[in-house]
Amino acid sequence: MAKKINVGMVGAAFMGKAHSVGYRDVAFAFPDVKCVPVMKEIAAITQTEAEAARAVFGWERASEGYEKVVTAKDIHLVDICTGNNLHKEIAVAAAENGKHVFCEKPMAMSVAECKEMIKAVEKAGVVHMINFNYRRVPAVELAKQMIDKGAIGTPYHWRAVYLQDWIMDPNFPLVWRLKKELAGSGAHGDLNAHIIDLARYLLGEFESVCGLMKTFIKKRPELAQTTGGLGAKASDKMGDVTVDDATLFLAKFQNGAIGTFEATRFAGGNRNGNRFEINGSNGSIRFNLERLNELEYYNAKDKAGQQGWKTILVTDAVHPYMRGWWPAGHIIGWQHTFVHQIYLLMNGIAAKKSPAPNFYDGLKCQAVLEAVEKSVETETWVKVQE
Repeated sequence: MAKKINVGMVGAAFMGKAHSVGYRDVAFAFPDVKCVPVMKEIAAITQTEAEAARAVFGWERASEGYEKVVTAKDIHLVDICTGNNLHKEIAVAAAENGKHVFCEKPMAMSVAECKEMIKAVEKAGVVHMINFNYRRVPAVELAKQMIDKGAIGTPYHWRAVYLQDWIMDPNFPLVWRLKKELAGSGAHGDLNAHIIDLARYLLGEFESVCGLMKTFIKKRPELAQTTGGLGAKASDKMGDVTVDDATLFLAKFQNGAIGTFEATRFAGGNRNGNRFEINGSNGSIRFNLERLNELEYYNAKDKAGQQGWKTILVTDAVHPYMRGWWPAGHIIGWQHTFVHQIYLLMNGIAAKKSPAPNFYDGLKCQAVLEAVEKSVETETWVKVQE
């Protein structure tokens, strides 16, 4: 019988809902999971918010703040779904109390904070993981397998964009993601973090970067109320936007490949446009999150006159994680990436080994994020260093 892992989650909004789906459905999709999560306690800023989330998401109990979750004797795993400024504080407290830690991205506000978190989990000997959930898209996992087996040959180019448009209205309020003291950065840490991790996962480590940042709307109405998801209501008071609206950068990889990255919340018509293309000596691969059941592949070795992009529908049971879901052609969605992530996390806890992406991956991503910011400040190429 699989061991039960009592989970305490801090954060009851957008990501709290997504993580709850992962805990709820993992044993349903994957009966072979080595540990079964129990949704024991959810915490939020206020008791009222926590109780509301508990009732909707299916947690057993609710609490205010994070202190009860990280100190509760019956909690084995602490899941951090808060604003970025609290990641380090909660992770360190959880580790010091002997809890395993699952943390949203970006890992922290700085490389220095990431190192503090790593020191805490290493000292405590607990399992740790970062939620770069796009690794867990079956099409991305297939791309990884194909690249590792030489399907594109020597990689030359990486180009990726993460395009959204949810704050283009200048009257959209000043939510926490638009405040540097709470988020660390804007589109850069929120969106570039994802495609940086995907680049590391698929191609390898960065060597150096050169970046550009822009804030298009510098003042917005203060926040009156969040309304779920990424929605919010504005007040009459105005405040300063202190993060980037868009960040672009060039990159050199240690394996000799070169890359371009673009993250923006001002790309009208793009709701969640996470897309990448990789070109190599023998072929190319491209992916679009808004069509996440598909992977496109070009094989340069096909016969003349028969070359072209092939679309692979990644829904057969032979593809990564698809055995847990439906017959071929019955597509899955964004929320399933969290189920896949929790599956790996539970198995990692059972094996007493931190599954990738773990805190070391979070640190490496943060090092790239910081190098880009330093490049913007100095207007030069900057080497990526931890």
